[in-house]
Amino acid sequence: MIKKVEIVWNLRRLMATRDMFQTTDLVGPLAERGVHLSREQVFRLVTQPPQRLSMDTLAALCDVLACTPNDLIEVKTINSQVAKAAGEKAPAPIRARRTTIRRLES
Repeated sequence: MIKKVEIVWNLRRLMATRDMFQTTDLVGPLAERGVHLSREQVFRLVTQPPQRLSMDTLAALCDVLACTPNDLIEVKTINSQVAKAAGEKAPAPIRARRTTIRRLES
């Protein structure tokens, strides 16, 4: 069993609840809060989950949208089975072996 983490980015949904339907609607409010992003950067921020996000940008988004980081980011854990090839045996467990240390005689 492998646990996989999925991140759901809710920025577009939160913008829509505040009647912000264009990605450029965020450029001005973010700039007012000291976060200067190009239209292209804001477009990427809205349309796909960011891999890295500065705390200043996160705080500004929360202020603009009157929300918390938990509203913007949802973390979901998914349990999944690891598929084995047909006829494949489960790997043998690894067993610890006692090690003997021998000192060199001088």
